[in-house]
Amino acid sequence: FDIFSSTKSFTSMAFGLLLEGSRNGKLFDGQKIELDSPAYSFIPQGYPLSDPRKERITIRHFLSMTTGIPGEDQGVIGMPMATGNGPFEHALGRCPNRYGKWADKLVAEPGTYWNYGDASFCHLSLIFANIIGKEMRDFMKEHVFDIIGIENLSWDIQGGSGFIGPHTNAHMGIHISARELARFGYLLLHKGNWEGKQLIPVNWISLATDSSQELNPHYGLGIWVNKTKKFPNVPSDMFWMDGYRNNLCYIIPSLDLVVARVGSGPVGLNEKDLIGSIVEAIL
Repeated sequence: FDIFSSTKSFTSMAFGLLLEGSRNGKLFDGQKIELDSPAYSFIPQGYPLSDPRKERITIRHFLSMTTGIPGEDQGVIGMPMATGNGPFEHALGRCPNRYGKWADKLVAEPGTYWNYGDASFCHLSLIFANIIGKEMRDFMKEHVFDIIGIENLSWDIQGGSGFIGPHTNAHMGIHISARELARFGYLLLHKGNWEGKQLIPVNWISLATDSSQELNPHYGLGIWVNKTKKFPNVPSDMFWMDGYRNNLCYIIPSLDLVVARVGSGPVGLNEKDLIGSIVEAIL
């Protein structure tokens, strides 16, 4: 199944590896990137900027949904493109989507407004490819998926055919089974360690699964968190991946628990009842 926006949590872990590579001097040509690096310095395709305030957007802003780029609050939902327009061109503010919605002008200063949006998050695909010189899906297959035994995952690409790209979808597009999604969740449950090998930095998982800002404390860095008890009857250390049509993976370290749920619906499933009932049954 396509797990839709649960893909964002995979992208987050890819960036944890990217930032660790920078700290250890392992990036091509000794490039340096940090969470608070100006993001557009790694997106040459974004110039000229559609809004000069974009110069102040950082990697952290993209991962925490605080860029100020129009998103779901402004009706910029998903990446539905009209014929003749490319998805990355839309994300960079050069063309509208299929419904005439633009993502060109910021609606707030970076870091001052939380707004869930795919047009913003998909910038991370360009940043990753520009720095690593390899697609995110290929990098994660080599450094994570093959090692932990995820064999049947596929990850969509977008763009190309005369437009920017093709590049890995950062915001959605992983197709995976429940069992293999749970396998990835199990890796995160154990702080990125798999059979004694540290695949994802411990400090990154700790950071990504904590509240990233006060504007929406339920959101970390590409992953949802329960630190402020969005789900009151579930342990506060729970964090989870959340995709359209209730494609979900809950990780609760204090209960040594991973719950994966994939499918093509329903859209209106009550998440609190689902994970709440499971936790109640276990306790």
